[in-house]
Amino acid sequence: MFSSVSKFIDSLSLWSGKMVAWLVIPNVLALVYEVIARYILKSPTIWSYEVTYFFYGTHFLLGAAYTLLIKAHIRIDVIYMHLPPRGKAIVDIIGYLTLFFPVMIVLIYAGAEFTIQSWEMGEKSGLSPWRPHLYPYKAVLLVSFICLFLQGISEFLRSITILLRGDE
Repeated sequence: MFSSVSKFIDSLSLWSGKMVAWLVIPNVLALVYEVIARYILKSPTIWSYEVTYFFYGTHFLLGAAYTLLIKAHIRIDVIYMHLPPRGKAIVDIIGYLTLFFPVMIVLIYAGAEFTIQSWEMGEKSGLSPWRPHLYPYKAVLLVSFICLFLQGISEFLRSITILLRGDE
């Protein structure tokens, strides 16, 4: 049972990671356009800052679950790398239960309040004259926390499986 749940969550994280990777292209295009407009045409845009800020933030946030899936988050491996698989699983289980899950629950709760409040008030940015709506970006924040939490569940279940069986 753990395996099918983990596979489903892993496939979701893999798909979202691959999809969000494509945001690099419009982000780079917007930056290049702004540089040309500002320094060559002497006519800077009013939208470039927010668009690139939103694209980069979305790329970073929605890529977090994928990064956890491929085990690319920073880890201090001085002791961990010398442990047997079951020892690593114990460390991971303790880490998920004491650090990861409590923090993610708080972030999801706060993110939900933050997003709902932004949607209700129709919040707009005050960083430029363009003033785009912020609530879609804040919804991305909440979705990314939920995706990261789900990937944490998958990793936790994988650690339990390793602890019980000795391997994945």
